[in-house]
Amino acid sequence: MPHWVYGDGQEGWLKARLGGEGKQFFSAVVPFIVWIEPGRVEPPQTRVWWVSSDPPKCPHLLLLIYLVFTSFWPISALYLAWIIFDWDTPEKGGRRLPCLRRWPVWKHFRDYFPVKLVKTHDLSPSHNYIIGSHPHGILCVGAFCNFITGSTGFSEMFPGIRPFLTTLAGNFRLPVFREYLMSGGECLWAAGQAASLSCRPGITTLILKNRKGFVRMALQHGAYLVPSFSFGENDLFRQVVFEEGSWMRSIQQRFQKMMGFAPCVFYGRGLTSVQSRGFLPYARPITTVVGEPVMVPKIEDPSHEMVDMYHEMYVRSLLKLFNENKTKYGLSESDELHIL
Repeated sequence: MPHWVYGDGQEGWLKARLGGEGKQFFSAVVPFIVWIEPGRVEPPQTRVWWVSSDPPKCPHLLLLIYLVFTSFWPISALYLAWIIFDWDTPEKGGRRLPCLRRWPVWKHFRDYFPVKLVKTHDLSPSHNYIIGSHPHGILCVGAFCNFITGSTGFSEMFPGIRPFLTTLAGNFRLPVFREYLMSGGECLWAAGQAASLSCRPGITTLILKNRKGFVRMALQHGAYLVPSFSFGENDLFRQVVFEEGSWMRSIQQRFQKMMGFAPCVFYGRGLTSVQSRGFLPYARPITTVVGEPVMVPKIEDPSHEMVDMYHEMYVRSLLKLFNENKTKYGLSESDELHIL
């Protein structure tokens, strides 16, 4: 059966998957990141978003620690043994449950924003693909809704292709939560997410100029490169962006190097009113447009010049996708896509 991998995942796993016969995979340059749950909410659709997209994580860890000091300590011991035994599973494609993609709750999740998937070109199941999803935003809601859930019709638009999403390695070190992630088709991701620090409404900046590892991997496996862009992703939250060189920006960058993700200062709407501030995302339309594949030959040991050439082709294809669709999905003709 054809497969589809979404995310700039762990290199060994992707190489094994991409090299398999009859399996078609996508990989994205920009990953999905998790968000701290906001707590009790009132609007039904907002409650659905909180429960389904990112259930509480820390309580599972605290509960297992608590059980160690009770007569139920074998539960914690057995689960610890299971995690050690199962440690590498996120690097091998996870443990997805197809029924999770079909949960009716995802339709409410989709309709809250709402989220829409747009197909511009056919993708043949006879090829391997690596897709880049831009921009990162705060939560990667477009990536999650379109490629993890079946609510936007991905399987109908791209028959014969099966999606996966990758996320930060640290998320798979959280007890119980790791099982939830893998059941949805999420796998290990091992790249940076500096783009989230530049996320703000009205300004689209991508950290892509020196990100070429995904191009090299595409060449090694003959995987076509496909750009995609989620218009509206940066409008879900308001972020406090610190200027380059400031001490706060320095702290963010150091934290990112140590922990693998960058702490962002942001806010959304409140629990009771759109006018108040809180941690719920604003209800803004998100349209993910999947662009035209860039055909890539299979070269086991590509030169730096070859990688640079196809990276430039990918960037041009991404810019074309952005410019051709920006006025259709909420941006003005004067808006530009900046690639750093």
